[in-house]
Amino acid sequence: MTALLDRRIVRAEPAAAEPYRRRERAIRVLAYAAMVVALLVVALPLYWIVVTSFKQRPDIYTLPVTWWPSMFHPQNYTEAVTSVPFGTFLRNSLIITTVLSSVKFVLGILSAYGLVFLRFPGKNLVFVGIVAALMVPNQITVISNYALVAEWGWRNTFQGIIVPLAGIAFGTFLLRNHFLSIPAEIIEAARMDGAGHVRLLWRVVLPVSGPTLVAFALITVVNEWNEYLWPFLMADDASVAPLPIGLTQLQNNDGVTNWGPVMAGTVLAMLPILVVFLALQRHMIKGLTSGAVKG
Repeated sequence: MTALLDRRIVRAEPAAAEPYRRRERAIRVLAYAAMVVALLVVALPLYWIVVTSFKQRPDIYTLPVTWWPSMFHPQNYTEAVTSVPFGTFLRNSLIITTVLSSVKFVLGILSAYGLVFLRFPGKNLVFVGIVAALMVPNQITVISNYALVAEWGWRNTFQGIIVPLAGIAFGTFLLRNHFLSIPAEIIEAARMDGAGHVRLLWRVVLPVSGPTLVAFALITVVNEWNEYLWPFLMADDASVAPLPIGLTQLQNNDGVTNWGPVMAGTVLAMLPILVVFLALQRHMIKGLTSGAVKG
């Protein structure tokens, strides 16, 4: 009798598990399809930019479009760096991005630490003000900022570009929420050991916040490197204009634009930020996996 029941159970289990396996296969197929679509959306424009940067001018305007250059034309890169002061634009982008990212990173950490670990009147109101600042698009404050900077005589200067962009609302919001997730036992143990605010921040809070800090730094660097509107309004010439402004000078507004040098300049502008992304991504993955296994 027992053997008969066992055989019935064995026959019933595959039949009951078949709908589950079908759902699993359907979900897996949908997941792979979504990955392919996402890859195409991201990779196809990048592929087109790189391929076009090696095309001759007639190949760019042919119909139907060609997905591979009939003859490679690397002279586009030479034209991109010689027809405009590319080195000056690159230097300006490095200065603006480095200063802005450093200021935002430091102030974001300090302001978030103050909102979490310090006690002072009106702390909640300060945080509400920071959240409200996130709700206001930057374009709304362009006119007022422009009038103020022009009155100070900061047009066509680095400080005129950097100071109005040095807001830290996003970084404060992001890091504050992360600092609140740090276990209270770790903070209390550090305070019982006599750790002051400097030691608590440097020896406890920052080491356990590695992935969030790297993500914040990466987002900040990418945003400042690609900033266009405000530098466009502030820069009158190549002395302080960053790379996004310089790339527009490669376009010929009087006739048909030769998109080969424009795409070549775009590729060159992407390379530094790509290197930064790859370097920070490695540290981000290390930070995310460092506590996954207990020894």
